[in-house]
Amino acid sequence: MTKLSPGSHPYMLGFEQLERLLERSAKSGNEGYPPFNIEQTSEGSYRITLAVAGFSETDLSVTLEDRQLVIRGRQRDDTGNRVFLHRGIAARQFQRSFVLADGVEVGEAAMENGLLHIDLMRAQPETVVQTIKINRG
Repeated sequence: MTKLSPGSHPYMLGFEQLERLLERSAKSGNEGYPPFNIEQTSEGSYRITLAVAGFSETDLSVTLEDRQLVIRGRQRDDTGNRVFLHRGIAARQFQRSFVLADGVEVGEAAMENGLLHIDLMRAQPETVVQTIKINRG
């Protein structure tokens, strides 16, 4: 008996990309830093919020790479002459990735009180009915 992957099932024509997206999501290897929330703000809009205390806007980058939203953070090492008796605030670089569905677009990104907010919205799909003409053989 042959095992079929979801992308190769005979009734799932054209869904090969879905299998690649699932594999890419599984390999992202997010370790839990920084913590984040995903909330639905209305019927067709969402907000991703990352806790990025200690990072400034210039330390962060938000990019969209092939339907994958990638947020990267890298702080400058400005400890200089400072001597820490205890350092409990994480100052490490990070990368968080989120795979976006077709039709989901990135709106704006904003920093507020150590939180990075990224707004997403789902475009309203057009209902298209197409009649296919049947030719005689």
